[in-house]
Formats: sequence, structure tokens, C-alpha cells
Amino acid sequence: MRSVRGKVVLVTGAARGIGAGVARDLASRGAKVALVGLEADELAAVAKECGPDAGAWEADVTSWADLEKATAEIVERYGRIDVVLANAGIAATGFTRSIDPAAFERVINVNLLGVWRTVRVTLPHLIESKGYALLVSSAAAIIHIPGNAAYSAAKAGVEAFANALRAEVKHLGVDVGVVHPTWIATDMVNSADQHPVFGPMRAANGGLASKTYPLSLAVGLISKGVAKRARAVHVPGWVGVLKLFRTLVPRVVEWQARRFVPAGDRASLEDIEKRGAAEASMVGPGAKAAARRGTAL
Repeated sequence: MRSVRGKVVLVTGAARGIGAGVARDLASRGAKVALVGLEADELAAVAKECGPDAGAWEADVTSWADLEKATAEIVERYGRIDVVLANAGIAATGFTRSIDPAAFERVINVNLLGVWRTVRVTLPHLIESKGYALLVSSAAAIIHIPGNAAYSAAKAGVEAFANALRAEVKHLGVDVGVVHPTWIATDMVNSADQHPVFGPMRAANGGLASKTYPLSLAVGLISKGVAKRARAVHVPGWVGVLKLFRTLVPRVVEWQARRFVPAGDRASLEDIEKRGAAEASMVGPGAKAAARRGTAL
């Protein structure tokens, strides 16, 4: 394991949750963290906790201009970028036939295309420093549950992108890793669990996939992954084992879904009738911040 002391680490989605937690942890180990994301007040508060070497840049990962400006200013301040944690992500919940189309497309734009934009803009600096890119996918890239199609599609895309990118840049001295967290106790996950339709659906499903793990677990494993320049980080370890059974997982999900999807589908339509598609589909403060920015394809 290598030391992160003195390393310049750019973290997207750093205002809350995993991004903020990892930034704090790496800063405590001597890294210089550059926090990028929406919610300027939250970003500034996290930066203050990370110490005098930390900086905050409000930027939307769906905007080339925002990312280019933030990256240029980060390089101007620190002189280099050694690590990029492409973590920015939002969630929307709903069945494909009734979810708000804008909410569905916003998830793809932030969670997948936002990672691509982040990598493309910062990659020249990682090549120069022979650095490391760690892209945050999800256990949802493996377990494709009903009501989570947008998130699953985006996170599966992130994993595929990371695997292709790794082969493209290895000869340039850049290492690439991918993170697969399951349900972690963040504002996004807690908001999903409070959803009147999909919260009870997840609770009723049971098993490992319905358990929520503490943020500290994700922070510790991801920070360790950064220090090791890991190829993959599984949060927790059983997610890595699950990868070995990818061909069986969809059939298991389909079998379990028969117990709760018909009732959930009806309840979802009722919720949309009551609250509207946009409100019923949105999950967490990050999604609301992205919606306020007008993020769309």
C-alpha cells in the first residue's frame, strides 16, 4: 500500500455521502483534496473539515465547461492531479413504464456520462502524473432490481467503461479501478428507503441486498483502494463473490420479483397520481440539486 501524503486527489460528488467521507479520510492521511460537485455550501463545509490544503469547486459533471474550468483551477492551485475519484451520482426510482422520463435520463447523464466527462477532462493530467482513476460503479451493475433500471444501466456502463479504459491507458502509466458499493447509509440511500413505494419493496425483499451498511465501511475500503491503486473495490467483500455468478443473478431477481412487483407497480401508479411523476421518481438531495440545475440530455 502506498502513502497518499502529498497526493492531489480530485473527488466529484464530494458534498455528501461517500465522496465527502473519502475526502475527509484521505485528507486526514495527508492528501490534498479538491472537492468538486453541486451544493456549494455543503462542499465548502466539507472542505473546511478537510483542512487548509483542501479546496472546493462547484461544478456540474454534466457540463463540459464546468469540469474544464474546475480542473484548470485545481491544476493551477496544486500543480498536478494524482488521483481522480469519479464518484458523482444520483438516483431515481420507478418502473420503466411510468417513471418520469427526465428523471431517468438525468441518472444516465450524471452517473455514466458524468464519469466519462470527468475522465476525459482530467486524463491528460493523470497521464502526466502517471496517476490513478477510481470510478464508482455499484452492486447495481450486477444485481438489476425492478424499479432501479436507470441506476443499474448507468452503473453497469461505468464498470464497462472502467474496464475498457484500463486497457487503453495502462501503457501510459495510469491505473484504473472500479468501486462496487452495495446499499450504504448515505442521504441518497436513506431517501430511497423512505420512498412510500420502493422503500417497503426493498425491505420486503430480504437477503444481503436489502441490508444497509455503514458509511465508514465504504470510506475505509475505498480509501484503502486509492492507496493501493486497486483494480476493484467491493463494498462489502461479498459483492466481489457475486460477480462470479453474473449469469444466474438476473434469473434469481426475476423469480423474487414475482412476489412484489405486481403490487409495487400498482402502488407506483397511485403514488404518481398523488404526487406527480417528477416528485415520485426523485430520490435524495443530490437528485434534487441536479434537477434544480436543469440537468438533462
